[in-house]
Amino acid sequence: MRLSVALPVLVALASRSLLVSAAAFVPLDRSAGLKARSSTLSTTTTQATKTADALFVDATATHSSVSSYYGETLKTSDDLKTNACCTAGAPPDHIKACLDNIHPTVKAKYYGCGLCVPDVLEGATVLDLGCGAGRDVYIAAQLVGKTGKVIGVDMTPEQLEVAKDTQGFHVEKFGYDNVEFHLGKIEELDAIDSLEDNSVDIIISNCVINLCPDKEAVLRSCHRLLKPGGELYFSDVYSNRRVPQELRDDEVLWGECLSGALYWNDFQNLAKQCGFADPRLVEDAPITVQNQEVQDKIENTGCKGLDFYSATYRLFKLDSLEPACEDYGQAVIYKGTIPRNPSGWALDDHHYMEKGRVFPVCGNTWNMLAETRFKEHFEFIGNFDTHFGIFEGCGTSIPYKSSIDGIGTKGSNDGGGACC
Repeated sequence: MRLSVALPVLVALASRSLLVSAAAFVPLDRSAGLKARSSTLSTTTTQATKTADALFVDATATHSSVSSYYGETLKTSDDLKTNACCTAGAPPDHIKACLDNIHPTVKAKYYGCGLCVPDVLEGATVLDLGCGAGRDVYIAAQLVGKTGKVIGVDMTPEQLEVAKDTQGFHVEKFGYDNVEFHLGKIEELDAIDSLEDNSVDIIISNCVINLCPDKEAVLRSCHRLLKPGGELYFSDVYSNRRVPQELRDDEVLWGECLSGALYWNDFQNLAKQCGFADPRLVEDAPITVQNQEVQDKIENTGCKGLDFYSATYRLFKLDSLEPACEDYGQAVIYKGTIPRNPSGWALDDHHYMEKGRVFPVCGNTWNMLAETRFKEHFEFIGNFDTHFGIFEGCGTSIPYKSSIDGIGTKGSNDGGGACC
């Protein structure tokens, strides 16, 4: 059993936005879902609809309590009752430099689990889902520079008040003002008028989507808001099998970032349904159990084999991506020009490309590099004229290295918190 939590816990939702809704949500095909619920006929179609609803939509009663907890109960990160969502390791030097420029109150009010930002951000428009007091927004603001823009969305007024109250401080520090904040839930991004379709380059999120009851609505909104070639780059919690309803109804385990975890294959299928054809795993780590009460609760439901993983994914908005990795005899050569990556650069957990070396790629990887902000950093060899079948190594088994060796690719050998 893998999980790292500490009780007692009030409602320790270790994300900045904490978007657990009080109401049940239905999928985008709402009429079909409602008809399935109201029908008295026990048909296969009805059962399939209910099963699909159960996978991606949850009903909880913690929306107001979560907002109150993070907006009123917690004064600083020292008040957290659990280490379930902890920061793994020290940040890299360029992030440390950014942190030195951030107001102490913003850093003290940070309840997240590390930083989740990709490379090549200069001049980009970035959307942070669950921005809280704005720590990651102000980090990203420095990385995108004065020609870029960072938008923060959070549901907790008290948190956003801190972010906005320190905005002047950060303008003086950075020498420019390139951030804005909005009150709202990430499953209702369409309610924010200034967020227009095809307007965002990168969306970041850190241990928030698993806490949101309508994950399909979140992913569809992300796809709608991203520009062609943009990406959703985020860390979250996943499981090796579907979490049973009894555990999903447990608000404490929701608060521990566990009950809302998606089965990894359901997540990949959902991402594809929402337009992200080829989800790419960047890194992962096991979540280790160190609390007997929580372990007993999980095992008493007959789920001793239920394991959890912290994983970072990148989802590109590209119409050219195929459902599988197809081989067209193509290759790329990395130029060594991505900042802080002079010797090599990793697109994901199995595409580390050394500078100057010819690196064979599938058609999807080619397009992820050729049709995005990474294009100028690569040379491209070949075309799509000849198809050679499936690309070798394209599989469908559980993708997490940590499910095999217990270590993973995040650099920690002893497991991590739910969003490390």
